[in-house]
Amino acid sequence: MTALKITTIAQRPELADRLWDMADSWPAFSQHDSLAWLLYPRMVAELPEYVLIATEGDTVVARGFSVPFAQHAPGRDGVLPARGWDQVLMWAFSDLRRGVAPDTVSAIEISVDTARQGEGLSGLMLAAMRDNARERGFAEVVAPVRPSGKPAEPDTPIREYAYRTREDGLPHDSWLRVHVRAGGVIDSVAPLSMTITGSLADWRTWTGLPFDTAGPVHVPGALTPVHCDPEQGYAAYVEPNVWVRHPITQSIA
Repeated sequence: MTALKITTIAQRPELADRLWDMADSWPAFSQHDSLAWLLYPRMVAELPEYVLIATEGDTVVARGFSVPFAQHAPGRDGVLPARGWDQVLMWAFSDLRRGVAPDTVSAIEISVDTARQGEGLSGLMLAAMRDNARERGFAEVVAPVRPSGKPAEPDTPIREYAYRTREDGLPHDSWLRVHVRAGGVIDSVAPLSMTITGSLADWRTWTGLPFDTAGPVHVPGALTPVHCDPEQGYAAYVEPNVWVRHPITQSIA
């Protein structure tokens, strides 16, 4: 069996164009997040040392994106934002442009090839992301986590879902459980972590659903219902995430 190799794009720039050479579990509508369209190419081009890729031989099996940002800058004061994923991306590139020194790394995405899910690769990618941050001198990684089981309960409030536990005290959600087992601590809920809007025609194309009735629409893969407004001609999805803090213990030389 070919050994798994996890590296950064800075270490292996020839793999930059292969980050999407695998099937992932993101729903189709998520491909139309405005910030993702704008900033994913910039993460690869400007922050390649924070972009991870996992390969087995010539096969890409997982990827991970992260960004450094100044969590403790004036006005932020170490509080993780309610706008979660969107906000931390904007902070990261604002800090980069203005030359503000980062003090924290935020996870943005960890995805595993759908054919390889259930093999523990997501945990290995999370560990590699933490190690990468440690090697660069950071003391904390934070993550706006997209709970993997939440699409099965779109009407459950995120705060109720995020803090639900099993009998052993670990989170009910499997992806949150990976984070907690790795040393993460659930910090808070980001109720409007990602916002995706589109015309009714857009949403029909993205989902195959009619989007012709006002009110909530349950869309496969969505963590909460999508709000449909036929009179105004649009629909909007506001995704909640769960902030998890990962304090990093520096290695002893």
